[in-house]
Amino acid sequence: MRVPNLISGRRARTGALVGLSVAALATGAAAGAGPAAAQPKAAPAAAAADCSAAYRIEQKLSTGTTWRMCWRFESKSGLILEKISYQPPGETKPIRVLNSAKIAQIHVPYDDGTNEYNDITDYNFGSGLVNMAPAECPGGTIRTVKVPDPFNGQNANVKGLCTTTRSRGHAYRMQSDSNKVFQAQGKDLLIYTVNKVGWYEYITEWRFSDDGMINMNVGATGSLSPFDYDAGDGRGWPIGKGAKSSATSHSHNVFWRLDFGLDGSSNTKVEQYDSVVSPPAGGQQGPTNKTTRTAVTKELAGDAANMRWWRVVSATGKNKDGHARSYEFVPGATTKYSGRPFTQHDIYFTQYNSCEQYASNNVRSCGGPLHGYSVDKWVNGQTLTHPVAWVNVGFHHIARDEDQEPMPVHWQGFSLAPRDVTAMNPLTPSALAGQNGEPNGGS
Repeated sequence: MRVPNLISGRRARTGALVGLSVAALATGAAAGAGPAAAQPKAAPAAAAADCSAAYRIEQKLSTGTTWRMCWRFESKSGLILEKISYQPPGETKPIRVLNSAKIAQIHVPYDDGTNEYNDITDYNFGSGLVNMAPAECPGGTIRTVKVPDPFNGQNANVKGLCTTTRSRGHAYRMQSDSNKVFQAQGKDLLIYTVNKVGWYEYITEWRFSDDGMINMNVGATGSLSPFDYDAGDGRGWPIGKGAKSSATSHSHNVFWRLDFGLDGSSNTKVEQYDSVVSPPAGGQQGPTNKTTRTAVTKELAGDAANMRWWRVVSATGKNKDGHARSYEFVPGATTKYSGRPFTQHDIYFTQYNSCEQYASNNVRSCGGPLHGYSVDKWVNGQTLTHPVAWVNVGFHHIARDEDQEPMPVHWQGFSLAPRDVTAMNPLTPSALAGQNGEPNGGS
């Protein structure tokens, strides 16, 4: 449950938590404490910059890959990353991937039909940015964000943007014919914020890996709202002793908006791939699998299906093998919510329109009701010359005793995987550099 204008005991609790965070920062170590080598660093002053140093993130990971981007902050979506580029070892210049990326809606309908929220646009998600203590950004740097339209009584300057690095385990492992083992431990650049809406606290995480993978996740934590312990109609779960309190079940439908700019051009292409497995025929030893490519030339409301996937392809750039660079969508676990038209599809590709910024309750005036206020209305047959992707990942939250208190983080998200961005694994050791396309595949 949320309260209009955020005036309630629930909002008073928010203020108390913010105060605790400020106190923790005042008594703890300085923001950004940790090994200097692990801290994301600003680009050298002499480097060509797409934004000022204060709004630039540049990190060279220990495995040799560099990620660069700019950031800005708005009162609704919060953190927006722009001009995102990737430069793995062996590439002489950065490879642009995205023009911009942001959260475009968190839609929260309750199972009993009494409440339905658009946390991004109705509750100014970005304005709920909270301070983080140094312990929440291990080995990294906490940047101060000037929050537009802060909530009443809150300081506009919030220590709320963490940039740090983290190990993710094996990047690869291969034992060659000579029994030599090649292995590397992968490294990621992490960028995240914490935004408070009502009793929930959302961790918005962007993870940029040294192999070119991008992972986008939103984690919900904080508290279950005690105002919703009233699900007496079978649409909740008993919380606490006996069956006195029942937390109302609800959904979190998170949308991301991605504006691709592969190789510096917005003129990208979209392709859909489907595979069909057929039983053995004739003298075949096993079943066959045929994969077909469909060029997506018009706006699309896409539905995930078995062995179906999409990619965005560069119209201008190729890797050293002469193959067009692209990024593939890798879906995460999702629970599709069928209650609203805009939540009934997993992915949308629309023609770029600067007015179309939020997947539902789009607050910008794009021509009134005839244009529509949600992403499903924008799929109307336009030719895709500058496609924008909208990814919808749902989570049906049926509370449990373990959700109190505090509530463990439950994550939802997806990934973008590089497909032919480089000619080989960008982390390939020099001893295997000659194996590109060779049948022996070892040394």
